[in-house]
Amino acid sequence: MTVTASYTSEQTATPVPANSPARVATASFIGTAIEFYDFYVYATAAALVIGPVFFPQTSAIAQTLSAFVTFGIAFLARPLGSALFGHFGDRIGRKSTLVASLLLMGVSTTLIGLLPGYASIGGWAPALLCLLRFAQGLGLGGEWGGAALLATENAPKHKRAWFGMFPQLGPSIGFLAANGLFLTLALTLTDEQFKDWGWRIPFILSAALVMVGLYVRLKLTETPVFAKAMARQEKVRLPLTEALTKHWRPMLLGALAMVVCYALFYISTVFSLSYGVKTLGYSRERFLGLLCFAVVFMALATPLSA
Repeated sequence: MTVTASYTSEQTATPVPANSPARVATASFIGTAIEFYDFYVYATAAALVIGPVFFPQTSAIAQTLSAFVTFGIAFLARPLGSALFGHFGDRIGRKSTLVASLLLMGVSTTLIGLLPGYASIGGWAPALLCLLRFAQGLGLGGEWGGAALLATENAPKHKRAWFGMFPQLGPSIGFLAANGLFLTLALTLTDEQFKDWGWRIPFILSAALVMVGLYVRLKLTETPVFAKAMARQEKVRLPLTEALTKHWRPMLLGALAMVVCYALFYISTVFSLSYGVKTLGYSRERFLGLLCFAVVFMALATPLSA
């Protein structure tokens, strides 16, 4: 999400936050955790079951590769989501766009859980899956940048870094919730039950989680930095254009840094899960348990680093 005139107004005076610090921290953390839960639910399903359900190839390797291609579609959509929601976030406000991104992600995730497989509707199944996965990427692209702005623009003086930590805590908790739920299903269902209908449960539960996130976010007021910029009529016609022309260097460096981060993280979680279960012979529940144990330390390191 781009930030243009908002920071200009803040440099001259620090507005008093209209939202309480606890409410800001909760809203930025819960929304991001829910969105990343949705994202990681698909990641785990892609490693375990998406291939056989939605792709007709007889080769298990081809099915796995097809599942990972659909997983990668969201990464193509995320920059577009960031630009789209960032534009409207700078034009109409942070709160509205964050609500919209949360709804988009939640609806897309729930629909994936209800989507019939290839055996039922043929080629429509992978086509609709790709479309919904693209929508997931748009939603998450708008969410993370918006949540960071929500937290930092509401932060008390000299605490912007600490409040900016709460959205970054969301991925760890979302990952733990998603994999923890899949671990519970692996321990309670047979392999046939899991592949037939059990894997859909985490997707459908997203609808309830989104309602919680919306309840929290709708209670927020607009961030004081944005409200002050609007009062001074500092709205920019095309925020993305200004960001690209005036701030392209830090934007490029930040994007490249995140490429490294995502490559390491998703190889260590998504690909390793598929490889560990299908090639190395680990049970589903054992490998999911190892991932849940590991991500606890990621969650602990986030506030420590902040």
